[in-house]
Amino acid sequence: MPKGCDTRVRRSGGQALAPLARGPGALGFAGLILAGLLVAGLLGVAASAGAWAQEIHSAHCLFGCPFGGPRDNDVIVRDLYILSHNDRRKFADWVAYRVDPKNFGARRPRRLVPDPLLAPSERLEAADYKGAHAALSVDRGHQAPLGSFTGAADWQTVNYFSNISPQASALNGGPWRALEEAVRQLSRARRGPVYVVTGPAFQAPRPALPNADEAHAAPSAYWKIVAVPAEGRVVAAAFLMDQATPATARFCDYRVAVSRVAAVSGLAFFHGLDARPGIVLSERPGEMARRLGCAG
Repeated sequence: MPKGCDTRVRRSGGQALAPLARGPGALGFAGLILAGLLVAGLLGVAASAGAWAQEIHSAHCLFGCPFGGPRDNDVIVRDLYILSHNDRRKFADWVAYRVDPKNFGARRPRRLVPDPLLAPSERLEAADYKGAHAALSVDRGHQAPLGSFTGAADWQTVNYFSNISPQASALNGGPWRALEEAVRQLSRARRGPVYVVTGPAFQAPRPALPNADEAHAAPSAYWKIVAVPAEGRVVAAAFLMDQATPATARFCDYRVAVSRVAAVSGLAFFHGLDARPGIVLSERPGEMARRLGCAG
C-alpha cells in the first residue's frame, strides 16, 4: 500500500467491494476494480451467513488480526493502525496498532473529525457526543491513543471518529491512561514495537448518547491485549475494565486471560499461531505483566 493511502475493505451480501483510496497513489476506475479483486483474494473473502469467514493479516497485528465479527463491518487499513468498524453499533469492534518510540513526539491537538471512508449513516460525529459528558460522565476516548502517535506523519488519522468511542471519564483518565503509558514505557525499554489490540465489550446495557441522531450501542467495558514476540513464544497480557472502574484503580488489578477477552468480545486472537506449531502463547504473570509494572 502506498504511504499515506487509506483503504476500506467491506463485506456486504457475500461480495467484496473495491477499496477506496485517498492521497498519494489514488487509483483510477480500472485500478480500483483490480485492487478490489486483489484485496478480496488476499483476505480470502467468501460468502457466509453471520460472522466473517476470512483471516486478516497486517503488520499491525502479531500473528493475525482478531478473527470474527459481523460480515458487514468495514475493515479500514491505515499507516498507523487497522480497525474493524461496526456500522450497527457505530464503533470499532477492535483496533490494532504498534506502539513504537519512533512515533512519539510533541503534544498534538485533539481535533476530532469524521472518518472520510465511512458514510454518514455508518458513523457518529461531534454533534452526536454533545452533552454526553455532562449527562453520562463520558469522554470521547481514543482506542488507538493519540499520545502514542504524536510524532508520526499521519498522526491526524488517529483523531478520526472511527477510532473514538464513549469511555467513562474516570476510566479514561485513570487506569486506562496509565496502561497506555505503561505500554509506551515498555516500547522505550525495548527500543522497538509493542503490539496492541483493543476494543469495547457489550456485557450489559448502557445509556445511549443523549443527542445522537444515529442508533448505536454504548460499550459497557473495554479490553486491551498487549504482546511482543520472543524466542519460541508470544508474550502477552490482557486487561478488561468495566466502565464503572474508578479513576484510582490500578490497571494491574484488571488483568485477565486472553481467553476471557475472546469470550466477551466474540473474537479469536493470535490465530496465525495455528500455522506456527513451534511458537506458543505465554501469559505467565512474570513475563508481560511484570514488564508493564505489575507484580508477578
